[in-house]
Amino acid sequence: METPKQFLLRKKILRLISYTIKAVDDPRTLNKIVYLRPPENILSINEIVSLWEKKIGKTLEKTYLLEDQLLKKIQESSSPLNLSLSIVHSAFEKGDLTNFEIKASFGVEASELYPEVKYTTVDEYLDQFV
Repeated sequence: METPKQFLLRKKILRLISYTIKAVDDPRTLNKIVYLRPPENILSINEIVSLWEKKIGKTLEKTYLLEDQLLKKIQESSSPLNLSLSIVHSAFEKGDLTNFEIKASFGVEASELYPEVKYTTVDEYLDQFV
């Protein structure tokens, strides 16, 4: 018998496979990078924390770190901590994973090409932990 966690994982894998199967035979994806970056899931860490607070009905205590402080920590830390902090800086401070436009000459966004494929939003994903 499948556990709820296994069921959710299977659903996520099937959605990813759906995008992949559609993209393989789609001339719009030929020689292009297919990004899976649904707009509803492009959230800052503060937006994710806010969503979580609404779900649990509590306000969490937060500690904020200025970019200069983070950069100083990166410089002062040894490996592997400095690598981890560099990734945090790139992803969360700079937004390097999502803060760019997909150029039509080399990429397409899957949820725009295939709006009929239902994806899990961050909001829906967090529901399983409440």
